[in-house]
Amino acid sequence: MAKERSLLRYSSALSFWTLVSRILGLFREMTKASLLGTSAYSDAFSVAFLLPNLFRRLFAEGSISAAFIPTFKEYLLKNNQSEIHDFICAFWTFLTFIVSIAVSLGIFFAPFIVPVFGLSAFDETTLLTRIMFPYLLFISIAAFFQGILNTNNSFIPSAFAPVLLNISTIGFAWLLSPIMDNPARAMAVGILTGGFLEAAIQLPFVLKKKFYFNWTLLSTAIKNPGTRKVLRLVGPTIIGMAAYQLNDLVSTAFAGRSGEGIVSALQYSLRLQELFLGVFAVSIGTVLLPQLSEDAKSLKWDSYNKRLKDAVFIIALITIPVTFFSLLYGETLIKLLFQTRRFDERSVALTLEAFRFHIAGLFFIALNRILAPAFYAQSDSVSPTLAGIISFAVNIALVFLLNREGSGAGIAFALSAAGAVNTLLLLFFLRKNSMINLNSIIQSSLLYIIKIVFVSALALIPVYFASPFVSRFIMNFNFTGKLISLAVPFLFNAFFFAALGVLILFISRDRLVLSLVSALRRGKKSAS
Repeated sequence: MAKERSLLRYSSALSFWTLVSRILGLFREMTKASLLGTSAYSDAFSVAFLLPNLFRRLFAEGSISAAFIPTFKEYLLKNNQSEIHDFICAFWTFLTFIVSIAVSLGIFFAPFIVPVFGLSAFDETTLLTRIMFPYLLFISIAAFFQGILNTNNSFIPSAFAPVLLNISTIGFAWLLSPIMDNPARAMAVGILTGGFLEAAIQLPFVLKKKFYFNWTLLSTAIKNPGTRKVLRLVGPTIIGMAAYQLNDLVSTAFAGRSGEGIVSALQYSLRLQELFLGVFAVSIGTVLLPQLSEDAKSLKWDSYNKRLKDAVFIIALITIPVTFFSLLYGETLIKLLFQTRRFDERSVALTLEAFRFHIAGLFFIALNRILAPAFYAQSDSVSPTLAGIISFAVNIALVFLLNREGSGAGIAFALSAAGAVNTLLLLFFLRKNSMINLNSIIQSSLLYIIKIVFVSALALIPVYFASPFVSRFIMNFNFTGKLISLAVPFLFNAFFFAALGVLILFISRDRLVLSLVSALRRGKKSAS
């Protein structure tokens, strides 16, 4: 129970700031929808931002999660300050050198990469790519700082950092759009500035933890045992991550050739999916990795199994109800968040057909964010790599089979199906470690998943039948604004659904809900 409360406490604090960031991220997408809609410029911005983001996941998130944090945790457990300092300096030198080369190559080769996507706004996409590619350097440095902080159970600064990215993008979009050729360029400047701020805001907290670093000779950095271990771990991971990122590249390339607005519609849909992933799954995975790493290095396998099972339960408790509700009210959500003069009914329809398939895969993709750290904590980066390659093949095959002109539904389904395959493969590969009680985890998780599916359906039935009465009641007040006519019924239905679900789980004495209620009671007592 203590482990469960620890995971809930850390992930709850992290989720709060991640929620703030994701809400601002939605405002960023709403700004983009308002200024660009699903136009050619919107597609150009989406592709241009996609390219540095792909490398970000390789150099930043991939290497930090899979290799740096487990290795750094070993150094902390040994508590040799000289070795810790040497490792941090070596990794800092190597990371900035490699990423700087990648940025330079990305800027130079942009005109040769952009044609793959078949967009009409070729010159604009190339320019936007060159503006935003240095974002990769800033965000990689930010990920390095995040790895140091997270390994030391400091999560809030890293969770707050993306808030600055979103504020910067929104602010520059509105401020610079009137004086630049188009709003896409203004947003690109905001992205670049926001990446710098993400790194800058975390540096004081790293220094406060007394982790100092400087550049060293590249040869010295490469010879460092910690750097070499990171490279051994990250090698397979980069292959797997590259396969995973190729999913996005191939999907976007097909979308770009399927018609104007398809790329943007898929990106809007994914932003909604990532709202839930970022707030809950990524937050839990971020907290879980250093904890599982410590358990694995200390051979505390009972604790490891308990943490992993609790994480799966929490993911099921959150994502399954969200999926049920979103499938029913997805159109209202898209209209409420994005619909403007430039984001018309066609834009809504394109985004909705993609969103239905994206959100259907939410549970599996969220579970993937939990299972991958379970391997990285054991310094096993080969298994996630193999799973990534197989899921990439599944995605490509399904995209070839299902993609249709003027629609992104087939591409969205392919991505969700590939995510499900990836997750199932990770579960299968966990069997390699006999110390992980996988049968117990799977059996108890399946029972809990079935329970949450039943509770979600049971809670949604009265909401569905009450929804028309709520809408008619609101209409009696003759509200004309979209914010009122759409938001009030939507929020009422969401609250009604959540309240019914929590009530059913509380009556059934659900362990997680009771833990949350107990934590809230303790919080009130300490406050008084």
